Amino acid sequence: METFTQPKITGYRQLSETEAALMNEGKALAEQVAVYIDKLRKLTPENTDTPLDQRWISIGVTDLQKGFMSVIRGIARPTTF
Repeated sequence: METFTQPKITGYRQLSETEAALMNEGKALAEQVAVYIDKLRKLTPENTDTPLDQRWISIGVTDLQKGFMSVIRGIARPTTF
């Protein structure tokens, strides 16, 4: 049986099983949020009587992306900037 060794990436450490599971859970939640955002993006003046304010949707998307990245970074605890 072949043993896989994860290559060393500068500034990162090997994650524990718990950390990897938490990171995967966070990534799955982010994907669920992405599906929700796709629904919001489709409610435009061309296809609904009550379009959403896409500017605020975009601001929310940026903040959510930053939030998920921050949480993932908190799990990974990289040693570099």
